[in-house]
Amino acid sequence: MTTTFPFRFGVLGEQVRSPESLAHTARQAERLGYSTFLLRDHFVREPFGDQLAPLVALAAVAGSTTTLRVGTVVLANDYRHPVMLAKEAATLDVLSGGRFEMGLGAGWLRDEYESAGMPFDLARLRVDRLEESLVILKGLLAGEKVTFDGEHYSIRSLSTFPAASQRPHPPIQVGAGSKRMLRLAGREADIVGVLPKALPEGAISDALSERTPEAMKQKIEWIREGAGPRMGDVELSMVISPVIDDDVRAAVARYTSGRDWARLPADQVLDMPAAFLGPVERIAEVMRARREQFGFSYYIVPDAIIERFAPVVECLAGT
Repeated sequence: MTTTFPFRFGVLGEQVRSPESLAHTARQAERLGYSTFLLRDHFVREPFGDQLAPLVALAAVAGSTTTLRVGTVVLANDYRHPVMLAKEAATLDVLSGGRFEMGLGAGWLRDEYESAGMPFDLARLRVDRLEESLVILKGLLAGEKVTFDGEHYSIRSLSTFPAASQRPHPPIQVGAGSKRMLRLAGREADIVGVLPKALPEGAISDALSERTPEAMKQKIEWIREGAGPRMGDVELSMVISPVIDDDVRAAVARYTSGRDWARLPADQVLDMPAAFLGPVERIAEVMRARREQFGFSYYIVPDAIIERFAPVVECLAGT
């Protein structure tokens, strides 16, 4: 049976480019009642614009706030060896006073791999590496001495300093959109960030078939299959781009602008599990309904709308 988690909200710092904007946005998020401040993990400009290095920047955020949690959405596993990531994550958890949440994924952006001269292996291999990495990370972050012999990583009687503040380890979020990834996330993660599936060519699907209620029900079922009896301990999350507007139809038009499914009937768009469109009261009502229907309780919004979305946070956070 799925536990009903209280609502919480995160801010994704997509537009921060300087120490001043980083600190200002994080303090604003804390003041407005957001739970977390998060950063992406990309070193090429497209498709999200220039991004600060997440773990270093989050250490600065932790130092300029007191209660705000800090996290990643999500680190690409292939960009860091799990031993080094465990040390960085444990250090950040200690420096933040136990406020770090580690988001991790298999990596998906082909252009980024190729720009860095890294092989963009088949999804199967990237997910294999992530699966091994999660075992190593959990052990090291729990303060254990780890020995691991896998196909991709080998660890010999290794522990890391410092030990993470949170026990058994900082919450781990896995971003996932495909069947295998969602099952893996259900089995291993504390938080599952549900996404459209990644495509073999190195992009995230924009297909309507990934955004229907039926598709979301299937994704939740795959998480459930992986989680088994621990499903009640798994928090479900989603990065969303809500459009707040008193005119619901105008909000639909803005949400679908430039997309292949822009000509869909408005009612079909409004039924999409990731679509939160219209006035604040309607968005809050839809979020309550979708928590009941799908289990989502943790929503992450871009920093561009931090002020406009704050009334939804005020209405729902902690309930």
